[in-house]
Amino acid sequence: MLPKWFDKWNRENPTDIFGPAILVGALGGAVFVAILLVTWGQPFATNSMQTGPRGTGMSVPEFSAALAKPDPTIENYFTAEPFVPEGGEALAKDVYQNVQVLGELTEDNFNRLMNAMTQWVAPDQGCAYCHGDGDLETYGSDDLYTKVVSRRMIQMTQTINDGWAGHVNANKEVGVNCYTCHRGENVPSEIWFKIGPVNQAAAGWSAIQNRATMISQSTSLPSDALEKYLLDGEQIVVHDLESRVAGGPASDDNPLPSIQNTERTYSLMNYFSNSLGVNCVFCHNSRAFYAAAGEVTPQWSTAGLGILMVQELNNDYLVPLRDVYPAERLGPVFADAPKVACKTCHKAYQQPMQGLNVIADWPELASSEPPVYE
Repeated sequence: MLPKWFDKWNRENPTDIFGPAILVGALGGAVFVAILLVTWGQPFATNSMQTGPRGTGMSVPEFSAALAKPDPTIENYFTAEPFVPEGGEALAKDVYQNVQVLGELTEDNFNRLMNAMTQWVAPDQGCAYCHGDGDLETYGSDDLYTKVVSRRMIQMTQTINDGWAGHVNANKEVGVNCYTCHRGENVPSEIWFKIGPVNQAAAGWSAIQNRATMISQSTSLPSDALEKYLLDGEQIVVHDLESRVAGGPASDDNPLPSIQNTERTYSLMNYFSNSLGVNCVFCHNSRAFYAAAGEVTPQWSTAGLGILMVQELNNDYLVPLRDVYPAERLGPVFADAPKVACKTCHKAYQQPMQGLNVIADWPELASSEPPVYE
């Protein structure tokens, strides 16, 4: 039907029509999918948590499927309702020897809590983990370090619930108990030790960075952020916000926060994000990122209390136990005591145990004062 010269020209100059057809088809398919998404909505539903004033972009969107994913450790959580005293019951301090804490509990509630602590911390070893393999008459002995440490950990738990409610109960009453950190393990996951210089080929500031470590969250950022901020209590700061401001290592002559301080701060913030499974705007105002009072989210203040709380726990409770631990429980580099940080409790969730109230059945751990049973 076409002229012979046209057929001849086509035979001598073949053209690949499949490539353009595939390209046009792919583009058309993409446009079609985009139209469906706009018309019917995103098939993988998301939910967002508003973290600040609306209209400022201060929200944390997450896939609903991820939000609904339960913490796998919750199903193993043991709890038991307390025995409400009727009056006249024997107290633990009068029944057992060497009861230095929890002595005001009734015998039934004391044993109930001891059983729970076993389930929370040493479900495989049982009572022998703290009391040894002797008979009941030897349970008052402090021969095992685990018992001495446990006694101090009970006091630490009471301090957290009694003195730091602004952090642990910021959203609702949830509290903490032994299981919050231990999750059925003798040694909680996500404890940390000092690791010192990590780059042996360098000196000075370079010696603490440019090596991926667990503490730096596998980045090249400084690996001493937890030590400086959650143990030594150094101020968390960044370099001058103006451009082209000279900045060297801070000193008495140069008190301005240095670029190195900024890198250490970023290391800590990165640790925060991974500890809670959130991003920066969970605490910070994306419109005024460096603003403090008046332009931050409520979580910013909660995190600030958490920093102070962790500093107290490390310095008043954990570090002083260094000489109680056997050598195998100390740090591999400096033989220091194990310490805690955000991830020790949170385990990458915004709230430990996803907001489960773990103090409801355990008023004995809510305060160092005698418990009030309801």
